[in-house]
Amino acid sequence: MLDFIRIACAVPPVRVGDTRKNAEEICRMLASADEQQADLLVLPELSLTGYTCQDLFFQDALYRGMLEGLSEIVKASAVHSGVTLVVGVPLRCGGQMYNCGAVIGGGRIHCLVPKTYIPNYNEFYEKRWFSSGVSCREDSVTLKLPGFGPMEVPVFKQGLVRLGEGTLLGVEICEDLWTPVPPSSLLALSGAEVIVNLSASNETIGKQAYRRDLVKHQSAAASCIYAYASAGAGESTQDLIFSGQCLIAQNGALLGETEEPIVSETLLIRDCDLGQIRADRRKNKCFADNAYVLSGVTGTKIVDASMPALRSDGTLQKVEKLPFVPAAQTDRFDRCMEIFRMQVAGLAHRLEIVGSKAVVGISGGLDSTLALLVAVEAMRVLGRPASHVYGVTMPCYGTSDRTYRNSLELMEKLGVTAKEVNIRQAVGLHFADIGHDKSVLNGTYENAQARERTQILMDYASVVGGIVIGTGDLSELALGWCTYNGDHMSMYGVNASIPKTLIRWMIAAIADSPAFADAKPVLEDILDTPISPELLPPDASGKISQYTEDLVGPYALHDFFLYYMLRFGFAPTKIYTLACRAFAGDFTPEVIKKWMKAFYRRFFTQQFKRSCLPDGVKVGSVCLSPRGDWRMPSDASGRLWLEELETL
Repeated sequence: MLDFIRIACAVPPVRVGDTRKNAEEICRMLASADEQQADLLVLPELSLTGYTCQDLFFQDALYRGMLEGLSEIVKASAVHSGVTLVVGVPLRCGGQMYNCGAVIGGGRIHCLVPKTYIPNYNEFYEKRWFSSGVSCREDSVTLKLPGFGPMEVPVFKQGLVRLGEGTLLGVEICEDLWTPVPPSSLLALSGAEVIVNLSASNETIGKQAYRRDLVKHQSAAASCIYAYASAGAGESTQDLIFSGQCLIAQNGALLGETEEPIVSETLLIRDCDLGQIRADRRKNKCFADNAYVLSGVTGTKIVDASMPALRSDGTLQKVEKLPFVPAAQTDRFDRCMEIFRMQVAGLAHRLEIVGSKAVVGISGGLDSTLALLVAVEAMRVLGRPASHVYGVTMPCYGTSDRTYRNSLELMEKLGVTAKEVNIRQAVGLHFADIGHDKSVLNGTYENAQARERTQILMDYASVVGGIVIGTGDLSELALGWCTYNGDHMSMYGVNASIPKTLIRWMIAAIADSPAFADAKPVLEDILDTPISPELLPPDASGKISQYTEDLVGPYALHDFFLYYMLRFGFAPTKIYTLACRAFAGDFTPEVIKKWMKAFYRRFFTQQFKRSCLPDGVKVGSVCLSPRGDWRMPSDASGRLWLEELETL
């Protein structure tokens, strides 16, 4: 199952008090939402009558017109039976009038949800007309809609509606969201995965940004999908203006928003990922604990809408190719520098505690470059000279002229203490000791070089009184693309939770920093250098002959697989589907499947390397530290994952 729901937030053109016209517009919006395969349609507060009717709410004619309009909407819902819609209506019940959301689908009204918190301050005067839902003593109301017999409809002060195959929907109305403990918080703790808000929030300076932040925050705090539809410019402008702002957020991330600042009509549709919500709730035990603590006040009533299975296949969801990298350039730069500061803070504190210098192996590649930049900045933070960082370059059989020159130039520009140790002779002696023919370019040939480099770094750290700074990144750890007790080992790993796809952008951002201006040209050349472990000899022209991504696959794909597997626990089928959409035009489905198999095989067989990782600061939502985010037996089988891939 892909676990998507397609939500539409609609602002129909409202004519205040004209319920027949408003019902026609709502039915038109319903048809449009159905045509676009929406599962859920959310309309603004009191959308059937208009929010700004004021004392007209007391008029029998308006109420009779509302019932007639509601009847037409219920009839239309039988035609467009794949959509559940929530419409704002006034309700007379038990001698009072309530501002309600009517949940409708399949030709019937499933329930009515009254507004809990009635604003009566500044420009709001709702208590003149409406009572709070908490005062409603009736559990149901009998509605007499034209064309229907008497209809007994549940009235939910705190309840849920079951959609499709089990998705739970909660409803709140406008001011409810603005309270210290919104009803949606309790609804979410009762199981609601989707919250809708029918609103009529008037426009004032800065209010759109405030509402946006409010919706994003509540979707994060309640770990839910939150859809918000507000009244548009068709409402009365006697004293107020309404903008028609619609918002759809998922667990703190804004999925969509009305583009124009003020609209009288709009339809915002987005696919939302229920799988992400469910994964986060399973993982976050505090969510379940909070639900238990508040079990006495959370809603327990559930009405089954008996709707068909949700139709969304997620094709409207924007799937980023690089989930670890912000798409917007400004956000990307800020994110990279924030991570850099976290790396620096972690290393600076470690160096301060142990009172040592930093030793970094420099290869001229991306990972060691970032580690060196972090070490230099950490020394600056500590008020120590860059010379307290010892950069060690260790050329051997696979070192190319380009990376060798870049290593030396980078250390010179940064002002670190540079040391060169050519390890060809030492590795040759080691080959002789273990009886390996150095003309055989196998794993022994490569691993011996990596372990010799680590031995030199560790012993040289003892000489200068320093600690070895690890350079390996998150992507390499996921694939096990490191030599056990070689580049796998250090005394503090600054890149351990940073994926390869992000490291490139981080170096680019740091290169633009005034503090590293002198090193910018060499940093740009390093960014332009192909990714390689340089453990096999260069070609005849001295250029790199061994390309990592030819061997293990594109890091863009592996980072994508890693993110969705670890962050949400998605099954191979869903990850494959998302990958095919994200990388359409870049990789064929066959290529994606090939490297996905390689990812799962390597991920499961290489856990033993991750089980004994050195310390390293966590900077993002995905980490493989055995002391942090990921605990897995080293001998676990990946059979189920690989077999599922074979079915695709």
